[in-house]
Amino acid sequence: MIPNPLIGVFFHWLGGLASASFYVPYRGVKNWAWETYWLVGGFFSWIIVPWILAFLMTRDLVSVLHETPSSSIFWAYSFGVLWGFGGLTFGLTMRYLGMSLGMAVALGYTAAFGTLMPPIFRGVFVSEVLGTRSGLIIIGGVVVCLLGIVLAGAAGVCKEHEMSDARKRATIKEFALKKGLIIATFCGVMSACFAYGLAAGDPIKRITLRHGTPTLWQGLPVLVVVLAGGFTTNFIWCVILNLRNGTGHQYFESAIRGRIRERSEEHIIETVIDAPGEEMAVAIAVAENTVVKAPMLANYLFSALAGTTWYMQFFFYTMGETQMGRYKFSSWTLHMASVIIFATLWGIALKEWNGTSSKTKLFVALSLFVLVASTIAVGYGNYISITSH
Repeated sequence: MIPNPLIGVFFHWLGGLASASFYVPYRGVKNWAWETYWLVGGFFSWIIVPWILAFLMTRDLVSVLHETPSSSIFWAYSFGVLWGFGGLTFGLTMRYLGMSLGMAVALGYTAAFGTLMPPIFRGVFVSEVLGTRSGLIIIGGVVVCLLGIVLAGAAGVCKEHEMSDARKRATIKEFALKKGLIIATFCGVMSACFAYGLAAGDPIKRITLRHGTPTLWQGLPVLVVVLAGGFTTNFIWCVILNLRNGTGHQYFESAIRGRIRERSEEHIIETVIDAPGEEMAVAIAVAENTVVKAPMLANYLFSALAGTTWYMQFFFYTMGETQMGRYKFSSWTLHMASVIIFATLWGIALKEWNGTSSKTKLFVALSLFVLVASTIAVGYGNYISITSH
């Protein structure tokens, strides 16, 4: 199959749309703690859907994984575990830097590290990236993407400046620049580990292709391994919260006893790798001895839908990656840019920017324009590399 970067960019846009949209079904979940609905959705995101689609769309899945060198399985899984830590520390980044600055710093680290480190580790960054016209165009696209992230952060900073003093204190009441930057660095680097996990899974792709899997689906067996690592981190944390908050009974009983407060949807956002930390997903408590009913079937269905939608971002990611030729590492920039583009569009649709100044809205518009331009630049760089051979 001859790669087609235009189709690849389109697949990455679909992945970005899925990533920016997955939290919408969670809004339908009622009277469950964050750790409860996040773990239920996570079973679909990281275990159920990856295995089902990989089993249906690839050949000999179990045999392929059995034939894969243990080192590849280990690193793909381990990077998935580390990626999970990135998501779980994102809330702390928001706590100490605020939403806009925190997202800009963490997203910048994630985009840069996730895109550039794989070719650097493979030792081809100088020869194949800096030493070729197409590679330089792609690097230019990465820089433009980072500029778009900065503009998105600037829009957020302007929005925060336009808040009332009371709302500012509620939003960034623990602002600490030094501590926040350290945590944001950790969060961004750990979040980029998903890209490393996919790169570590290259032997899995080669083996599944030998078994007759179509090129377009070669990345699905890798997702099974990487997402198992992410599931491990999130599972342990959610169970800890279930035990600490006394919310484990919510999986089985519709009667929810005490310790529930209404979620503040305003503070529930996607993270750099789409896994809200506990600090960002304000989860539950009513007055003690209060009993409320949770709609069990609806909660499970909404969580399953959210989890499935979350997985689809990387389903399309692996498809897009197959279309990017030898510069497939650039897929991470395309993914990050697409996530921010569609998350911003969701924010506009949900009227989150209503009432802000013309200056703030200008930053929003510029960030969208620059991020779209970055995806075009990266796609063009890949196109040049394919047509010149």
